[in-house]
Amino acid sequence: MLTSHFEQLADRLRKAQRITVLTGAGVSAASGVPTFRGDGGLWKNYKAEDLATPEAFNRDPRLVWEWYDWRRRLISTCKPNAAHVTLAGLNGRPGFTLITQNVDGLHERAGSQDIVRFHGSIWQLRCVDGCCEPWDDLTVPLPELPVKCPRCGALARPGVVWFGESIDEGVLRRATASLECDVFLSVGTSSLVYPAAGLVHAAKQHGAWAVEINPASTGAAAELDLVIAAPAEEALPKVMGMSG
Repeated sequence: MLTSHFEQLADRLRKAQRITVLTGAGVSAASGVPTFRGDGGLWKNYKAEDLATPEAFNRDPRLVWEWYDWRRRLISTCKPNAAHVTLAGLNGRPGFTLITQNVDGLHERAGSQDIVRFHGSIWQLRCVDGCCEPWDDLTVPLPELPVKCPRCGALARPGVVWFGESIDEGVLRRATASLECDVFLSVGTSSLVYPAAGLVHAAKQHGAWAVEINPASTGAAAELDLVIAAPAEEALPKVMGMSG
């Protein structure tokens, strides 16, 4: 059954002029990217919802930065897997757009460029006073916590979208423009976190052939054109290999 699904998707991709791929945490799972919880349970007895908010940062910026520094250290030891590498192979193809909900930077490390980073990047920092453009900082560990803006000395924060914050308008515009596609792939995402979860449905409404690749079927599956129950690192290389 899976082989026929792979062939069906490969044929669609071969004929498509515009392809959009949305990736979620499942794409990085094979790379060992940790979730919000450490091996011993909650990080210092905090939930992600306790830390990834503007209110938490305003209350205790050092605590929030300690958590992000911990995550950056763990992610820095991870390597792109076959799913990241396969998608990077589509980089530069006319009509191809890669949207990711992941903040881990593994798509970039695999070679993908011009990514629509829906929830930002854990490797990007920005001044809370907005004195300058956001900047990338790959330093692990960070030498000083909380991090300060090198230009004005104000606090800097991770360049990610926190709970309760809106998606950047420019990011939303790029994501919305990519919905006018022939094939839309939702890969390794639970389809639970909005507004990202609504993209596959919006693409289908625009006429796209909508596909889900995920080990377990999600709530969105019943409305899509094809569902492939397989890990991204297995499915994507096979499908792209068939599509030529």
